[in-house]
Amino acid sequence: MTYDTDILIAGGGLNGPALALALAHSGFSVTVVDARPAPARAAGNFDGRGYALALASKRLLDNIGIWESVAEHAEPMREIKVSDGRAGEGPAPFFLHFDHREIEEGPMGFMLEDRFLYRAFLSAMEDAPNITLISGTEVRDQSIDAGGVTTTLSTGDTCRARLLVGCDGRQSGVAKRAGISRTGWGYGQTALVCAIAHEHPHNGIAHQFFMPPGPLAILPLPGNMCSIVWSERDDTAAAIQALSDEDYMAVLRPRFGDFLGEITLAGNRFTYPLSLSVANDFVAERVALVGDAAHGMHPIAGQGLNAGLRDVAALTQVLQNARQRGEDIASPLVLGRYQEWRRFDTATLVAATDLTNKLFSNDNPLLRAARDLGMGLVGSMPALRRGFMREAAGLNGELPQLMK
Repeated sequence: MTYDTDILIAGGGLNGPALALALAHSGFSVTVVDARPAPARAAGNFDGRGYALALASKRLLDNIGIWESVAEHAEPMREIKVSDGRAGEGPAPFFLHFDHREIEEGPMGFMLEDRFLYRAFLSAMEDAPNITLISGTEVRDQSIDAGGVTTTLSTGDTCRARLLVGCDGRQSGVAKRAGISRTGWGYGQTALVCAIAHEHPHNGIAHQFFMPPGPLAILPLPGNMCSIVWSERDDTAAAIQALSDEDYMAVLRPRFGDFLGEITLAGNRFTYPLSLSVANDFVAERVALVGDAAHGMHPIAGQGLNAGLRDVAALTQVLQNARQRGEDIASPLVLGRYQEWRRFDTATLVAATDLTNKLFSNDNPLLRAARDLGMGLVGSMPALRRGFMREAAGLNGELPQLMK
C-alpha cells in the first residue's frame, strides 16, 4: 500500500493542530485539512476570546513545543471563587474558594487568548517537516477499505491515509459519513462572550457566579483585563446581544458587581447556543473522533478544550504504542483502546457539567439552600477541597504521558 500520509486530520481549530504536532513529535506523517483560511485567523488582533487551560493541558503544550512561545501571554489562575446568588444582590454567604497554594503542582490553570494559541500552532506546523497543512478546503467524502482511507476534498483533490481523525466539531462530517450517531439536547441557554477592562487588578483570581438564568464566569487575562462567559436564557441573550455596547454594559454591571472597580468593554462580543452533544462511538473503521467531534458539553467548568486536549494526548499514546508493537495503527483493536480510555472519563465529565448546570441554573429555594450548604461543607473540608482543585487542574484519573 502507498499512502500520502499516515494520519489525515479533518479540522484545523485547536485540537486538530495540537494532535498534528503531538503525532509529528512521535514520528508520524500528518496532513491537516482546515476549512478556514489560516493566515486570516493567525493575523487577528485582540477580540476577547480566551481559553481556560488546565495545568495538565499546559503540560501537553509544553511537551509538544508550544508553551514556550505563548507563556508570556498566559495569565496563571491562582485562585478560583465559586458563589451562588442573584444579579444585583451579591453572592450568597456560603461559597467555594480554591487557592493554588493548597496543591503542590502550582497554578491550577492558565488563561490564554485564542489568537496567541492558534498563531503558535500555525507557526509550529509550518516548521514541522512531517506536517502538511491544507487550508481553505474541507473533506467532502471518505472511502474506507482494508488498507486505509481515501478522502476527497472540496477542491477535488484526494488524499490517502492509514487513519482519518475527525476534529471537525459537533456537526462532524467525518462522524456522519462514518455512520456515528449522537446523543444530546439543548439547554435553552446562550453564552454571551466578551472581554472587559477593569480598574482594579484581578490578582489572578477566576470567579464563577451562579445565577438563576445561568452562570457568569470572570476569567483573568494579562493586565487589568478579564474574559467573560455569561449564560442567559435564549430569548434574553438575543435581546442583550442586540443592544448597543453602552446598554450591553449597563445590563452586565449589576451581574458583575463592583469588586474590580469601573469596567468597560474591550474587543468584540460573541454568542453561541449551549447544548450537550456526545458521539455514541468515538471510533469507527479507520476513523477516530477528537474534541467536540466526540463530545460537546456545557462550558460551566471551562473544560471543553481541556477534554479535547486529553483526547489528543490519549490518542497519540495509543497510536505510538501500537506502532512500537508493529500493529496496524487503525485496526479495531487499537482504536478500541482509545475509545475505552476516553469514554468513561468523558461520560463522567459530561454528566458532571450537565448536573451542575441543572442544579444551579434555577431559583428553586430548596435547591438554593442545598447547594449553598454543599458549597459550605466542601469549603470546610481541606481534603475534599484539594480533590476538587486537582480535578480542575486536570490531574485526576489516568493521565496520558504527554500530560505528565
